[in-house]
Parts: sequence; structure tokens; C-alpha cells
Amino acid sequence: MKKPLVFYTQQKVELEKEAVLLKTKSIRLSMLRFAVFLGSSFLTYLTFGRYPVVFVVAFLGVLLFAFLVVKQSSLQIKRSVVGEKIHINTTEIRVLNGDFLHLETGGSFVDPAHFYSNDIDLFGKGSFFQYLNRTTTNDGKVVLASTLTENKTTAIVTKQNALKELAQKVIWRQNFAALASLVAIKNTSKPTVNWISKYRSVFPAYLASIQRVFSVLSILLIGLVSFGIISFTYITIWFFIGLFLTARFVKKANSLYAETNNLSATFGQYHHLLNEIENADFTSDILKEKQEIIKSETKKAAVIFKEFARILDAFDQRNNIIIAIFGNGLFLTELYNVGKTEKWISKYKHTVEKWFEVVAFFDAQNSLANFHFNHPKFVFPEITSGKEAICGVGLGHPLLHVEKRVDNHFNINKEAFYIVTGANMAGKSTFLRTVSLSIVMANCGLPVCATSFKYTPIKLITSMRSTDSLTEDESYFYSELKRLKFIVDAIKESDYFIILDEILKGTNSKDKAIGSKKFVEKLSKSKSTGIIATHDVSLCELESELTAVENYYFDAEISEDELHFDYALKKGVCKNMNASFLLKKMEIV
Repeated sequence: MKKPLVFYTQQKVELEKEAVLLKTKSIRLSMLRFAVFLGSSFLTYLTFGRYPVVFVVAFLGVLLFAFLVVKQSSLQIKRSVVGEKIHINTTEIRVLNGDFLHLETGGSFVDPAHFYSNDIDLFGKGSFFQYLNRTTTNDGKVVLASTLTENKTTAIVTKQNALKELAQKVIWRQNFAALASLVAIKNTSKPTVNWISKYRSVFPAYLASIQRVFSVLSILLIGLVSFGIISFTYITIWFFIGLFLTARFVKKANSLYAETNNLSATFGQYHHLLNEIENADFTSDILKEKQEIIKSETKKAAVIFKEFARILDAFDQRNNIIIAIFGNGLFLTELYNVGKTEKWISKYKHTVEKWFEVVAFFDAQNSLANFHFNHPKFVFPEITSGKEAICGVGLGHPLLHVEKRVDNHFNINKEAFYIVTGANMAGKSTFLRTVSLSIVMANCGLPVCATSFKYTPIKLITSMRSTDSLTEDESYFYSELKRLKFIVDAIKESDYFIILDEILKGTNSKDKAIGSKKFVEKLSKSKSTGIIATHDVSLCELESELTAVENYYFDAEISEDELHFDYALKKGVCKNMNASFLLKKMEIV
């Protein structure tokens, strides 16, 4: 497989050429359609009054024109898909060049109360979600956010296998994403699914039989009138009977139409996505399992969705005055369409939600697989069950440019706690977020930014960004205490990898030192593992008191009146602090 940047650049060039060809075809087809219209009109005019020649000419002209309209519509869809693919490849080129801040931030998923998402910039401007997300449906976006925040440690290898397979299906993924971008649903599919699943039929079942009998009788009457066997008056009376029967149910029909009016485009577009999934050749367990869900009925889900789209399109023809009057008067088309609509809902209401979920799943997986394809040098965690919790070689933050990024070796055993000290701006916070994000990525089945990464799956919990709350009349210190209480309660139920940045920041130094030591002692007695960053070097004394505690630090050097950082994690306690130097350097004091 070519390098991602080379691949995207070549794809963009080829797609732009295809777009030009399709535009040329579209122009030619439009001209041909116009010529057919003029030719048919002229020939109809020349043969007017010559029966049945005029009818044959008019019929063939309308038929050819309709065929060209269908071809034009199909061509327009192709042009839209190609246009979306060009946009997809353009986006990937920009992202690989470090330009991703124009993408959606996922700000709606920010949750300060979550186990870790608010602390590690999972959502928001410049976040991992903004860098990762390529979903094109709202359902897919929700599933992707849920995947990043669910904090589950199960089936990691199975998830990895799915991403490895899907990452290599780049053309399939881009085609799926392009088709998904055309979906009409502006919000999630939940309202649609809820309405369908809860819908109860309001039209009596016998209407279908009445409609069929009525239509047969109408055809019979039209034939009898045509041959002059009966008077036209009979069909006129029959016509008004049909309108009367339709009018009896018009209120219920209006209500059903109002509910289904916007569903036709959605189901018509979703059937393309289901068709893509059904026809793909998958080998990994998760992808095959999802594929089987949409093959559970006697017909393909794509066909079933397309059928419903056509039913709703036919129902929409009630707005055509000719069909509304003559169709209902002679064939009870309104009753036919509502019957077909209710029958479809009744038959498939139990499984529609699953089909929408499968599409959302693949939309979300597309983003994860795309990340893997874009970072071929990142490694999939090797899942272990030994004494090591994490053994990372060359571990770095995935959002930092490779030329600016400083990678670290990081090895921590289960039930161990590292106390990390360091000067301001020396790299402590970046390191904490690097480790945190690597755990989240590993649990999602993603490759991590490292040259080697052995990992015993564990849930993550953090406290790095406590804030006060005026609306809840809550001080900063109390907010932090609530977070620590949340952590203590959580580790009673399960083992966690705990990452803390400055315990008890909201109190005085002496009280902070005493309280911090007691809290670390409590954590060390649990079965959890973790990292605690602090400026309080007195906390490092715990290394000699508790076997679970080890000291590490990030250093800073002052050389020729300038600060220098190597951003390297070292064993021991930091000796060089730089707050006083910075105050003086910036002429604050």
C-alpha cells in the first residue's frame, strides 16, 4: 500500500479527471434531452389528427424523454459522489499536513463529570475527536464519541482485527463515506426509529381488498364505456363513489403523510449504504457479525429500504392534482398507498433500529480505520496478562508533529504508582495526556503512537482539570474533593489506571502536603495503578515508605540565561524548578 499522502494526492487527481468527464456527459445528456423534447413535440404536431400514429409518436417521445431523465438523475448522483470523494481526499491531505482545526470539534460531547474525557482533550477545539472524526451521519458521530468514552476493556484484539481489515479497504470506505454524506437526516435517526417502532395501524385491514376490487371494477367499467356498451354516466357515478371512499379516510391519511413526508429521501439514501455493507467481503468477526444483522430477513435490508422509499414516493404523489383526483376516483390510490405504508411498517418495525445501528457502526469504524491507515508507523498494543500494566517504547502524543514530538519510554507494573515532579513547562501535563490517550486508544482497538506497546487492559480515570462552579455555588477546592471522592468510589468497584495532576491544588501548602500523602497511601492500598504529577517534592518521600511508589521527573536547565527542556522522563526527583526564574525573566518581579 502506498504512503497515505501519496495515495490521497493520486486519488484526488484521478477523481478530478472523472469529475470533468461526468460534467461533460451531463451537459451532453441535457442537450440530448432538450433535443428529444423539441423533436417529439414537432413530430406530434406533424402527426396531429392522424390516429393512432400521433399516439405512438407521443408515447415514444415521452418514454425516451423519461429514460433520459432517469439517466440524468443517475449521472447527477455519480457526480455528487465523486465530488464528495474529492472533498474526502482533500481533507485527508490537509489533516496529514497538520491542518485539522476546521473539522467538527465534538464540543457537544464535552462532559466534565466523565471518567477522563474532559481532562485529556478528547473533545473540543484541537481535540483527538476533531483529529479523528470522519463520520458523515449524526448516528455515526454519536457512536464514535461513545466508543471513545465507554471505558471498556473487552475484545480489544477483535477490535484491532476489524480495524486492520477495514483500513485496507480505502476505496470502499471512501465510497461509503461519500454515499453517507448524501443522507438527508439532519439529526440522529432516533426519532424516526421511535416513531416506526411505536406506530400502530389506524386503517382497517379490509381496505386493501376493497381497493383491489374497486380498481378491477374501474378497469371493467372503462372497457365497457370504451366499447359503447354502457353510458359514460355510470363511470362518472363510480368516479364520485371513489372520491367519497377516499374522503372518508383523508384525515388519517393526512396524519400518516405528515409523519412519513421526510422519510423517503432518508430510506432511499440509506439503502445505498446497506447495499455497500451487504456486498462487501469481510473476514474479521465484528464486521461479519454486523453484516449478518442486515441479512437476517428473507430479503436484503437494502432492498427492503428501497421498497419503502418507493412506497413513500408513491404516497407523495398525492400532491399531484391529476393523480389525486383521477387516481383516487378510479383506483383509490390514497388507500392503496397508506395500506402499503402500514404493511411495511408492521412487517419491519422490529428490525429497523438494528439496520440503522449497523450503518452508524460502520460510519464510526470508518473513522477509526482511517486513523490506522493514516498512521502506518503506529503500533497495535500487544495484549498481555503479566505483571506489567504498560510497557511503552517510544511513546508519544499522536497529535504532536513527529518532528517536534519527544517520545518517552514508559514502563509501569500493576498496582504501582509513579510520582512525577518537574519544572513548569517541562512536559508533565503532555506526558500525562499521552499516557491517558494511549490507554483510551488501546481500549478502542486503535494503534498507539509508539514503536512498541505492551498493555494489560485497564479502565482509565483522571483528575487533571477541576473547576469551580458559580451556578452550583461550588468552590474550586470542593469541586476537586468531589472528583477525588468519585475516584475513590470507582476503584471500589473495579481496577483503574489513575492519573492525577496536582492533588488538592485549592488549599494551603502544609495542608496540601499532609492530605496528598494520605490520599496516595489510600490509592496504593487499592489494586489500581497510576501516575501522580506534582510540584510538591515532599510527596516524593513516599517512595521510601511505600513499595508501590516510585519517583520520576522532567527536568529543565538554565543555560546562558535561557530555559532548555529535553522533555525526557527520568528516574528520581526534580531538583531544578523555574518559577522564580520565569518571574524574573518576564520582568514580573
